Amino acid sequence: MNAPPELEPLVRGVCAGSERDVARALSLVEDSRAAFAARAVELQRRLLAQTPADRGHRIGITGPPGVGKSSLCRALVGRLRRSGQSVALLAVDPSSPRSGGALLGDRARLTLDPGDPGVFVRSMASGGQLGGLARAAGAAVIVLAAAFDAVLIETTGVGQSETDVEHVADTVVLVVQPASGDVLQFIKAGIMEVPDLFLVNKADLGQVAEVAERELRTALLAGGEAAVTPVLRVSAETDVGLDELVLALQRHRARLEESGSLIAERRRKAVRWAERLLTLRYGEFLLERSGGADEARRRLELLLQQGAVPAEAVDQLARAAGLG
Repeated sequence: MNAPPELEPLVRGVCAGSERDVARALSLVEDSRAAFAARAVELQRRLLAQTPADRGHRIGITGPPGVGKSSLCRALVGRLRRSGQSVALLAVDPSSPRSGGALLGDRARLTLDPGDPGVFVRSMASGGQLGGLARAAGAAVIVLAAAFDAVLIETTGVGQSETDVEHVADTVVLVVQPASGDVLQFIKAGIMEVPDLFLVNKADLGQVAEVAERELRTALLAGGEAAVTPVLRVSAETDVGLDELVLALQRHRARLEESGSLIAERRRKAVRWAERLLTLRYGEFLLERSGGADEARRRLELLLQQGAVPAEAVDQLARAAGLG
């Protein structure tokens, strides 16, 4: 068994944007073996301590399978690079039933310059999780945000309940496809309240894309969200709307900063991510042993305020309940 890497040089390398060290750090936080867990937690703690609390713009890209998220991410990476930002893409793919690894592998699907040190792409297997993200996704975002200006988190694809990306992203982008019935499904599921930005992809399809945009705007108006949630038509194939997309992302980030809510929102979402990890690992049992969901949330929030990272907070809560 390989030994866990030394942390201090690894932290320095990640903060300097070293592709090699970022890859090693991601491998560490993805490793599920007990011998690596404490080192992975300490890595996250050090990275959070040595980088500004508002470092990196964390952008979640979600939507149904086949909507064109990967093509959109490829185009968005190019636009962000042209604006001078370094960019990481964390693509959470379905797991292979044989190996457990990422089934699609975004490096194979994306046509990006492999020699550009300002772009980093990592595929991560979902592990069969229904929330659209892998268990290690939150830790991976901490690593990537310490190294890059923008972090794109592409989910496996939401259906009617998979909204975990909101717990790790500052800005959530929901992508829909024209003439697909997606809008109706999202209205039924209540997902319309989650995104900060809606995109109708494949705008080059013309009238059907315009109809999908009108449907979205009508749905948002009915839900009282129309005044605050932008809706854009884009095309990754023809570059339509990509400049407007970058501007909308910048505006949302600026609003979070100007309102002073960016760091507070990250803390709130870290609690929610910890709750998600707790449920994945222990189900309802630990919630009951901790005095119920509200009490467990309060204790997780306190542990995070004291400097714990989400996985560590869950472990500490479990030990306090006699499960460690």
